[in-house]
Amino acid sequence: MILQPIFAAAVALAPALAVAQQPPQDVAAPAQDAAPVIYEVEVVARYPHDPQAFTQGLLWHDGHLYESTGQLGQSQIRRVDLATGEVLAGRDIPAEQFGEGLALWGDELVSLTWKDRVIHRWTLDGLEPVRSDPFPYEGWGLAVLGDALVASDGSDVLRLLDPQTYALRREIGVTIDGRPVPRINELEVADGLIWANQWYSQVIVAIDPADGAIRKIVDLGPLVDEVAAPDPGAVLNGIAHDPQTGRWFVTGKLWPTLFEVRFVPRGEAAAD
Repeated sequence: MILQPIFAAAVALAPALAVAQQPPQDVAAPAQDAAPVIYEVEVVARYPHDPQAFTQGLLWHDGHLYESTGQLGQSQIRRVDLATGEVLAGRDIPAEQFGEGLALWGDELVSLTWKDRVIHRWTLDGLEPVRSDPFPYEGWGLAVLGDALVASDGSDVLRLLDPQTYALRREIGVTIDGRPVPRINELEVADGLIWANQWYSQVIVAIDPADGAIRKIVDLGPLVDEVAAPDPGAVLNGIAHDPQTGRWFVTGKLWPTLFEVRFVPRGEAAAD
């Protein structure tokens, strides 16, 4: 697949944010989207993060972080203390499965697997397994949007799914400047937008669920530079939002640090 830059401003902040030359035939991309607003990050605080955690999903609920990790034989669901990074509770995903995204539906955690196409549900309090079901798609990111689950599969398409049966309700083609944006990974929903990591890029994109257009791009390059992870697989991945306080948390696979951050329009960020 031939990739090409989306437009000059985005290329300047993240060359990896690129789009396929042609959209999938079953996704109608708009002719042109309004240019997204570019944001930078201010670091509010730094917290310890397990450097062995191959972070796939991250969410905040009731004073704790919940995290799903990947890798065969190492995948887990965890409750984590923010201040210390200590794993307060954890459950292993079956060793033959590769853990992926994580969402909270009611009083259950829901977690994806990668190519295994299995979806798991866990009790929130004890992280006890509730049930496992076949899942019709490759699993990457997962979040809750209204009365639906929203899932990514590493392409430019997000799917809204019934939270109980996983039946497809609607597909959203993610676009910028009218062209599809691939490699959509970990997801979070806040402020009416779907916030997503793009695999192997240094940005978070905020997607309008109505039409799939990217409305905001957040440059996290300074955090990637600070971590300076030697492993090429230790990429930016993990977004959590605290709806009670408006706080944002971000991290990466195998990163030793979890950052609390603010998103500010480019040019307005204060020195850290």
